[in-house]
Amino acid sequence: MASERTLSTASTTTETAIPVSDPAAPSGGRRWRPPALPTLRQAWFQVHWFIGITAGTVLVVIGLTGALLAFHEEILDVMNPGVRHVAPAAGPMLTPQQTVEAVLRAGRSERISSVAVQAEPGTSARVTFVPRPGERRGDVVYVHPYSGQVLGELQGHGFFEWIESLHRWLLLPREPGRVVLGVLAICLLGLSLSGLYLRWPRNPLRWRTWLTFDPALKGRSFLWGLHSVLGTWALVMYVALTATGIYWCFDVVRDTVDGWAGQKRPPRVAAPAKPPASANAEPKAPEPAPPDLARTWAVFQQQAGDWAEASLRMPAKAGQPVQVTWLDAKAPHERARSRMSIDPATGKLSAVDRYADRSLGARALSTIYPVHMGTYFGLPGRVAMMLASLGLPLFAVTGWMLYLDRRRQRRATEAARAAHGQGVPTAVAGTAAETLLVAYASQAGQAERIALQSAAALQQAGLRVAVQSLAQLTPAALRAHRRVLLVASSFGEGEPPDSARRFTRLLEQQGAGTLAGLHYGLLALGDRNYARFCGYGHALDEGLRHAGAAPLFPLIEVDNGDAAALARWMQTLATLEGAEHLALDTPLADTGPGQPCTPWRLTHRECLNPGSEGGPLFELALTTDAPATWHPGALVEVQAQHAAEAVDAWLAAAGLAGTDAVHLAGQPCTLAEALAQSVLPVPPLHFADAQACADALVPLAPRTYSVASLPQDGALQLLVRQERHAGGLGLASGWLTAHAPLGTLVPMRLVANPRFDAATGDVPCLFIGNGSGLAGLRAHLRARVQAGHRRNWLLFGERHSAHDTLCATEIAGWQANGFLPRLDRVFSRDGGEHRYVQDRLRAAAGELRACVADGAILYVCGSAQGMGSGVDAVLAEVLGAEVLDALIADGRYRRDVY
Repeated sequence: MASERTLSTASTTTETAIPVSDPAAPSGGRRWRPPALPTLRQAWFQVHWFIGITAGTVLVVIGLTGALLAFHEEILDVMNPGVRHVAPAAGPMLTPQQTVEAVLRAGRSERISSVAVQAEPGTSARVTFVPRPGERRGDVVYVHPYSGQVLGELQGHGFFEWIESLHRWLLLPREPGRVVLGVLAICLLGLSLSGLYLRWPRNPLRWRTWLTFDPALKGRSFLWGLHSVLGTWALVMYVALTATGIYWCFDVVRDTVDGWAGQKRPPRVAAPAKPPASANAEPKAPEPAPPDLARTWAVFQQQAGDWAEASLRMPAKAGQPVQVTWLDAKAPHERARSRMSIDPATGKLSAVDRYADRSLGARALSTIYPVHMGTYFGLPGRVAMMLASLGLPLFAVTGWMLYLDRRRQRRATEAARAAHGQGVPTAVAGTAAETLLVAYASQAGQAERIALQSAAALQQAGLRVAVQSLAQLTPAALRAHRRVLLVASSFGEGEPPDSARRFTRLLEQQGAGTLAGLHYGLLALGDRNYARFCGYGHALDEGLRHAGAAPLFPLIEVDNGDAAALARWMQTLATLEGAEHLALDTPLADTGPGQPCTPWRLTHRECLNPGSEGGPLFELALTTDAPATWHPGALVEVQAQHAAEAVDAWLAAAGLAGTDAVHLAGQPCTLAEALAQSVLPVPPLHFADAQACADALVPLAPRTYSVASLPQDGALQLLVRQERHAGGLGLASGWLTAHAPLGTLVPMRLVANPRFDAATGDVPCLFIGNGSGLAGLRAHLRARVQAGHRRNWLLFGERHSAHDTLCATEIAGWQANGFLPRLDRVFSRDGGEHRYVQDRLRAAAGELRACVADGAILYVCGSAQGMGSGVDAVLAEVLGAEVLDALIADGRYRRDVY
């Protein structure tokens, strides 16, 4: 497909993807959310998972460093006992002038920049020196408040300065670092708000739903509880952290907020460049002598009253006043500082700026730093901010685990489809009464997989079985069957899956007794973490009973994939008439890997869009000696590998030899070969030997692409967009398009994609896509051309006609031979207003309606964001939501978007 796909196909005719943070199957468990357009929900979901898996790692670094900084002063005190605080003694503490004299007596000749003292007994004075040339900060020493002994600098202070630079600028230069941190703050804000939207409960006034979960839960439900509930607890802190961070990172935001507060800052002026030193340069003016602070201190004490801490900044030139900044003993927070200027020679007070006299806006601006650090709320606030910062790694880990678990369940569902088929076609009239219908209501795939596996076991026991989604059924259709088995998952607080909404609405309209004579068995999937456990299963049971259907056996509930409940389901099925020989050991919860990979030889690689603004798009051809066949719309899972350069760099960093023999998953290989097909461990890298390293490796997840050819073409072709990230080329796309030499054996696995399968017969087909989505559409069009079907319409989008007219010769041949009577190419960057695929589709509304009325099947392949969601919205707008639902139910709206 367009790029390395890390998600299985998300939108199908019977189900749609659920958010990473949702408690997906087996419980179903999509949280209820405020009514919104499906495209808006999908957009929030895409925002949440995309930010989580891209910016999440860097946000972990920001969180950990922020947690360290929250209590760095206490940590420094532990590391440096007797430096910042000493045992209180009788008698007064040293004045600032006495502190300066003690430093001079100790032999420190550097010019002093400031002296800071505190009123708390036993607190050492802090003396800061003027920075040396080229340095940002000067040295800092602490002076014993009673004896005047210079206690030296704090050990570990430099480390925390490094941590602060990492936290504030990611060790980048200050200005670009601020921008990067601002973007990350926006990402964290997006994660927080999208997470809140995605977990919005049915009853938002029930605080227990928001703030509690059962810690006894296991598996995905436990991860979901940690991720969502703790995220809700930390939400306020994250909003505070991100809002204050954005204020500091972007001058336009800071200037705007300062302007609202009536504290407009003067424009920044770049510092003039220093002239180069020369032999004829004028001699540097002598450093001013330290002023006598005795009179300054006396005036300050008289004017300030009850103070907690004070800092005296020395004048840069002779004759300038001493700047005194102090904090009142009853100050509301650490930045509620007042200022005054005092002439050290005369004691004249030239300016006083008291915090209490400032405007409300100025006082509000001073709270930004204390709110960011949590100190505004005292010790509880600091602890809360530290825990929120430490929560970022937790959310990153649980989010990835939920995301990978969702991928695993999707792959297991696809494997079940490949093993058992998309479903046995419904029996023809006359035999339907003898056919056992197995229906499912699924969103994430668990219910569908259990239905498919149950049907396969019943077929092997000798029963005539049909399998269908409730999206393709109506209550009236159930009357044709004497017995029906249903597998239904629940979402949120007992909501039906999207695919079952139409059926549920129609069932509610059924009168009493309309389904008399129907016997059904029901397996309800749920999670006891929700108030309405198996809510939709119970609602479906109640609706069927109301309509007159009779249960074959009591409803069976499954809590989070409970194996005992699934075994009870199989035992109950064995009691049905005709199912006496049912195999009770059928692994309904089996989510293991699919068929093993087959080596395919990379024989051809060609860039189709040289010079394009978008990433290079390559056509690849691969062949295999093993027999292989597939249908149009099929997918292929590629087991990618790291580039040899990346493996060599890792080995050099770890100090290991790539030629060492190891065993990986029981198979002998070299360490370099094992690393190439695994996730490279991150530092620190400490392994006893090569085999210990191999034992710790985690295999790389396969990347999924659409097959762009047919078996008759003699090769399996892919269209792969070369992805480029900050660290270089994408893993799979980089390996396939650049690193792997021609002749390389590429491990791949063909995956059936029946919900994007070819149309049966000569019906009209509308193919819509963009970018490398042409891959899935091209295979369908080739099959249509070979079959002689001419009613084809291709609507396709890219950037520039000069560089992105993909497969132009092949498409021109289809047009010339009458197999593509309508072709719409949309190039969004060819001047003027940007126009996209969905815009051209809206402009062709009349032709679209006529095409659908003629029985057309709609295929959509390409990016989910932008094109996929835009086309979906236009179809709902032009055709109407009910018509679109009918197309989905009839299998005439087939999507393969990523």
